[in-house]
Amino acid sequence: MSKVKKKRRLTVLGRFVIVLFIGILFGASLGFYYRLTSDNVKKEEVKEQKKEEEVVATKKEMDASLVMVGDALIHYGVYKEAETDNGYDFKPMLSVVKPMIQDYDLKYYNQETILGGTELGLSSYPRFNSPYEVGDAFVDAGFNLVSLATNHTMDKGEVGVINSLNYWNSKEDVYTAGSYLSNEDRDEVVIKEINGITYSFFSYTTWTNGLETPSGKEYLNNVYSPEKAKADIEKVRDKVDVVIVAMHWGTEYSFSVSSAQQEIANYLSSLGVDIIIGSHPHVVEPIAFIGKTMVIYSLGNFISDQDGIERLTGLMVGVDIHKTVDNGVTTIELRNPRAELLYTASRQGFIVYPYTSLNDSILPNYKSYYETYKNIVLSLDQSITMPSLE
Repeated sequence: MSKVKKKRRLTVLGRFVIVLFIGILFGASLGFYYRLTSDNVKKEEVKEQKKEEEVVATKKEMDASLVMVGDALIHYGVYKEAETDNGYDFKPMLSVVKPMIQDYDLKYYNQETILGGTELGLSSYPRFNSPYEVGDAFVDAGFNLVSLATNHTMDKGEVGVINSLNYWNSKEDVYTAGSYLSNEDRDEVVIKEINGITYSFFSYTTWTNGLETPSGKEYLNNVYSPEKAKADIEKVRDKVDVVIVAMHWGTEYSFSVSSAQQEIANYLSSLGVDIIIGSHPHVVEPIAFIGKTMVIYSLGNFISDQDGIERLTGLMVGVDIHKTVDNGVTTIELRNPRAELLYTASRQGFIVYPYTSLNDSILPNYKSYYETYKNIVLSLDQSITMPSLE
């Protein structure tokens, strides 16, 4: 009887030990599983954090700014005013504008008259020739994008173009377009970069005043055709962030946009041009957007000695170019388009002033003129920022 009780006691004790062992084993397994799961969760959290950091690291943003002014139309009165004992000095004429453009990365103007130099004899309307010192003043002011295709490019023939290009080719960090020394130069793919943003620049004229280039030397003055523009732009469109085109077009002294201008602007926009800069009318015309393409139909004159307040009034237009690269996808935005009216004070030494700096002694009734030209500029797009004189 005692032996049976002992066996039962051992059996109960054995069961207790087994249960205890199983409990310990289960607890250990549960702890191990928890630690393993916790470690896995932490690892996944670390992986997700790294992925987020990598996404942030691949997103990059870059900015560049562009300012544009109109025609340097150098009449006799302008270069006579600039004459010195040692040549010509046009820098005082740009002295007020110079500080206004210093913070921009790209600075554009249209060299309306050929810089053939004094050796060809200076001349005014209708066949212009201007001294090299005009270019010196603009380079000194910081301008680095220069349009050369105009209806006056051939005013001094081939030798005038050669002199002009030899001058411009001697200037570092100045990008000219619209006039070339050879077909090879004209067809060269030129890509520039500023602040991580790549760009190409083209210039065309629709007018030649009947002064045709010699046969086989059409490169001297880049006359527009849809086929030529298409071929040029397609060479670079997939290689650059921004395409800029200067167009010498429109109707002289007209504030309205012609159907021909609209047709060309729409076509260039369809080719992927980002910014179209217009000249030739010698007065201001509206600014507009065709899709994402900014079109300045005419900047008017920057400096000239033409008659009429409207021909002494021009535009300074600025825009910020914003580039975003996100997971290998590049997006370009034109931000903060803005414009300011300028006036060439022909009776005060041809100094170019912003209208915001004028008074009635420089230009009587200037506020009324300002409102008139401001309304023209904004007639197609009210989103363009312009200062108030009040």
